[in-house]
Amino acid sequence: MAKQDYFYALGRRKSATARVRLMGGKGNITINGKTAAEYFSGSEYLLHELNKPFAVLEKEKQFDVSVVVAGGGPVGQAAAIRLGIAKSLVLVNEDYKSTLMRAD
Repeated sequence: MAKQDYFYALGRRKSATARVRLMGGKGNITINGKTAAEYFSGSEYLLHELNKPFAVLEKEKQFDVSVVVAGGGPVGQAAAIRLGIAKSLVLVNEDYKSTLMRAD
């Protein structure tokens, strides 16, 4: 990682807004002070959606994510978080952009 402590990006989807901080770590995702599993309890699909950017780049378990999300419902929030994660990964390495865009 670069000189920064974290990489910040904003993700928006429908009426949900997610402020995402990406930092080196072990793959933990914290949303509004809770783990992702607690926040999206009972929805494996939404948890899978959050990890898509990491899976596409084969970077699982390399970054920790801290998110503050507001507005919208669970699906919109998950999509906003996913977009914020993807944008912050592009800040880490510009070469990731084409791979992430191809993977939608």
